[in-house]
Amino acid sequence: MTDPNAIRANLEAVHARIALAARACGRAPADITLIAVSKTHPPDAVQAALAAGQTVFGENRVQEAAEKFPRAGARLHIIGGLQTNKAKEAVRIADAIDSLDRVALADAIERAADTLGRCPALLVQVNIGDEAQKSGVATAEAEGFIRAMRARFGARLEGLMCIPPEGADPAPYFTRLREMADAHGLTVRSMGMSGDFETAIRHGATHVRVGTAIFGARPASP
Repeated sequence: MTDPNAIRANLEAVHARIALAARACGRAPADITLIAVSKTHPPDAVQAALAAGQTVFGENRVQEAAEKFPRAGARLHIIGGLQTNKAKEAVRIADAIDSLDRVALADAIERAADTLGRCPALLVQVNIGDEAQKSGVATAEAEGFIRAMRARFGARLEGLMCIPPEGADPAPYFTRLREMADAHGLTVRSMGMSGDFETAIRHGATHVRVGTAIFGARPASP
């Protein structure tokens, strides 16, 4: 059962932590976008967050996102690994696709954008720890891939996204992603989750993806 009061209180607490972390490193809290990760949480949890003033949401699965969004006043990011056969639906419903990581997916997004007459904002997902089990372009291939995607999508390619290795100090990984973004003139750095978003802000995050600290533990995936 969703508790709207708990979600509201959690959002207030997360925003307060974002503001504190930003000010501590000389940044403006308004420069940090909170993506509320609503994946696997029910539509009423999204509604509770919307009612509390949250407007930016992240979903992993396109089908699940389509059942919850678009909703008036909400901005939807697809943050999970995206299959090429889901690209058209993602382009149709999303404001941003944060997990561009291979040429085949770029092909599918471009075809869908041409057909639908719209292209979401795009982020390249970098497998910043080069972990076999994770999505994202390998670090050794990232520079060339980012250049190719900039040439292909122009200003629609807005930045980079990463997930550092679990259990490792995330700071060096966040620093590396920021340096990659800076080298390519990209202004968006989506990095940091419930357990490390303050560190991510300190190292240049512009977007943080927070789920558990807002909605509580995720229900088991079907």
